[in-house]
Amino acid sequence: MLLQLLPLASVPAAAASVSRDESAELRDEVKEMFYHAFDNYMRHAFPLDELRPMSCTGEDSLGSYSLTLIDALDMLALLGDRARFSEAVNWLGKNLQFGKNKTVSVFETTIRVLGGLLSAHLVASDASTGMQVDAYHNELLHLAEDLGRRILPAFETPTGIPYGSVNLVYGVSQDESQVTSTAGGGTLTLEFGVLSRLTGNLEFEKVSRTAVRGLWAQRSHLGLVGAHINVFTGEWTHKDAGIGTSVDSFYEYLLKAYLLLGDEEYLYMFREAYKSVMDYLHNDPWYLEVNMNSAIVVWPLFNSLQAFWPGLQVLAGDVEPAVRTHKAFYTVWKRYGFTPEGFNLATSSVQPGQRSYPLRPELIESTYMLYKATHDPMYLDCGRDILASLQNLAKCSCGYCHIVDVESHEQDDHMESFFLAETVKYLWLLFDLGAGGESIVENGPYPYVFSTEGHFLPMTPEISLLSDHCTYPGSYCQKDPVLEGVQSSRRVKAEMEADEIVNQKVNFSLCNDSSLEVQRVQGTDQTEEDFQDSEGQDFTESSVKGVCPKLSHWRQLGLKLGAD
Repeated sequence: MLLQLLPLASVPAAAASVSRDESAELRDEVKEMFYHAFDNYMRHAFPLDELRPMSCTGEDSLGSYSLTLIDALDMLALLGDRARFSEAVNWLGKNLQFGKNKTVSVFETTIRVLGGLLSAHLVASDASTGMQVDAYHNELLHLAEDLGRRILPAFETPTGIPYGSVNLVYGVSQDESQVTSTAGGGTLTLEFGVLSRLTGNLEFEKVSRTAVRGLWAQRSHLGLVGAHINVFTGEWTHKDAGIGTSVDSFYEYLLKAYLLLGDEEYLYMFREAYKSVMDYLHNDPWYLEVNMNSAIVVWPLFNSLQAFWPGLQVLAGDVEPAVRTHKAFYTVWKRYGFTPEGFNLATSSVQPGQRSYPLRPELIESTYMLYKATHDPMYLDCGRDILASLQNLAKCSCGYCHIVDVESHEQDDHMESFFLAETVKYLWLLFDLGAGGESIVENGPYPYVFSTEGHFLPMTPEISLLSDHCTYPGSYCQKDPVLEGVQSSRRVKAEMEADEIVNQKVNFSLCNDSSLEVQRVQGTDQTEEDFQDSEGQDFTESSVKGVCPKLSHWRQLGLKLGAD
């Protein structure tokens, strides 16, 4: 029997829909929001990690590596700010060093710093982006590789699931905790996969894939994973299964790793995991936390990190439940002006001890994704309301402040780097799309996949079609100066053949001839020749439901590469 949840109180009716011209004005307002925070960071906090926006000072919060600047790099590129983007890339290339006696979070350092460096490198090194940096010689990529090597000791565990923290000089401390979160161990595949495919060092992709396999192997008979696990024994130390805190991006990266890297094993795992979530956690339109073994409800709680889920469902082609869930989540925002960290569904009130809003992006991300999928102007209205809340209640003297209590709206002197990397970015992208979609993401040379930190990673052949482009004489891999002397086609082919043996053990459904001819793309049956619409729109975010895994990666995504 489904848990009976109290209905939310009614919310005020929305104002008139946002027009195209107003979208452009709101996009400009978000741009001003970004520069209010970014300029004050550079003025008062740089080169420390983060800005204290009330006191106009800085703090080292993660690892003392100019965190906010790195996290904001691709937002500068998105805004077309060539001067500041180039200046930042050049400064980091000359000054950033990771050889510091610092113990850092494997998860946060990977998604914020490694991801930020890789995304910026891919923009700065490619003339087709319109943001190529003069006299750039892959400095950010070299920094990313150095950082990746310093994180690798964290993966030296019996399960392959990494420790939660690692020292950038000395590796893992002997007294380091053996317990890590599911998200912490399973949200490394995009960054480490891209790093491998750009440098030719396959170790990065291998360890991140092994970590996911280690977590997947410990799922319950219901197909659910818990929140925390012992990386030595594989025993779950926290058996609550949910889609929010400590688990969220594990699910996100199963699908996105398939979309970006083309590894069918991730698609298989995502399908199985998604089915279990919908069977045992979904109480339409909400998602509950349950015991991973019995599916007994543990918490009837809306956790703010759950708000990414409708956006992920858009990528998976399951839009209808995404619409309903987003609407439910948005009613919480409308009630308080923000989403609290926890909202008790049984009492219809803020969960004690979880009253804050630390400028999180997840609801905005899903709003953007749903608008992109449906073009329903309601989502622009949502964005306008969210922007008004941030401007009226979170803005402070030198940036934007955490909200201590969503009911009192008391501010706190802290601004996470993800505010610029994600919160502002998704708001800007939403209104840019409403104004016609002029950005590199909507109208650039490649389709992009967003990391869990909001860094956009391009689906280039170099990244997404490694197996097609690195296994024959004369391939680009052997010509790329970054890879010269590092990678050979024989080595890549051997690695991929080994993985194929593993993949063949996975029970993929067989595909008949007709399924290779007709695939369901964004809800429409289309043949291979029809993968682009009359306006040339690509279907990057096509449904994975009904897609045959044996079809080539790019055809599954509805993309064409080069001339026929």
